[in-house]
Amino acid sequence: MNAMKAIRLRHVLLASLLVGTAVAAQPAPKVVRLLAVGNSFSQNATTYLPSLVKAAGHQLILHQCAIGGGTLAQHWDKVTQLAADPTDKRGRYSSGKTLQEELSAEKWDVVTIQQASIKSHDANTYRPFAGQLAGFIKQYAPSATLWLHQTWAYRCDDPRFRPAKPAAGEPPSQEAMYRQLTSAYETIAKELGVGLLPVGDAFWLADSDPAWGFKPGPAFDPKTIAAPTVPAQPHSLHVGWRWSTDAKGKTTFGYDGHHASVAGQYLGACVWFEVLYGGVVDNSFVPKGLSAEDARYLREDAARAVRARREAARQAAAPAG
Repeated sequence: MNAMKAIRLRHVLLASLLVGTAVAAQPAPKVVRLLAVGNSFSQNATTYLPSLVKAAGHQLILHQCAIGGGTLAQHWDKVTQLAADPTDKRGRYSSGKTLQEELSAEKWDVVTIQQASIKSHDANTYRPFAGQLAGFIKQYAPSATLWLHQTWAYRCDDPRFRPAKPAAGEPPSQEAMYRQLTSAYETIAKELGVGLLPVGDAFWLADSDPAWGFKPGPAFDPKTIAAPTVPAQPHSLHVGWRWSTDAKGKTTFGYDGHHASVAGQYLGACVWFEVLYGGVVDNSFVPKGLSAEDARYLREDAARAVRARREAARQAAAPAG
């Protein structure tokens, strides 16, 4: 072998070693198998989760056991209905499977449950169903970690906060709803001995941010709005005012202060990603319709919410004295 060939060979070997070192230094892709037992809010909060996971080079197996507007009681009802009558279709989800079958279909790493948003402020509505579901999940998915998905408060201008006849115990404002639902979720999480996916915390951090949070615009008459005009709703984490078309092609103008907008869906998914994988702040995925600047703010907001929960849990577990 002449000197020139020897030098080239050394360069090739050195390059191979450097590449091998770089590959070895990169963390291995993480695989999470996730089953969400919830409703449209669990679907909202995980809309962009697969995209965040893909952008980070990880893997996700995600499945939903969703009931439109479903409560914890309704999910448990499916279990009892099937036990009473195995042919009762009410005991099955849209997939055609029972909860037991869904839990047994995969070796789930994480299973989540949540309360319906309209009842989320009242811890009494979680009992005994959250505990019953937790026991059932433990029985049929024993290796899975159970989490409570903390849902979010409605938009500050939602009609719920200005009823003609306020009902006892109903939250009178967005902040009151957030405080009440947070207390309820914390209470039930402590009873079950599980953690919280703090989506509601992240929503409140953003909504209450003096500089970034959503602020309602000037009053207007919805009857005078002409399609496709929609009032400006900067930084709204909720759908808010929108035009929609039904199955018959009829277009109507309406308001939805409950469900998440693109920004809210992204924020919710960022919280789930931070809990399940970590490192969301540096994630490169930004959904269409969201600026890079706002996406960065929401990723940082999600990380703050998760960090705060982890710190609170650490302090609670620390020995006294």
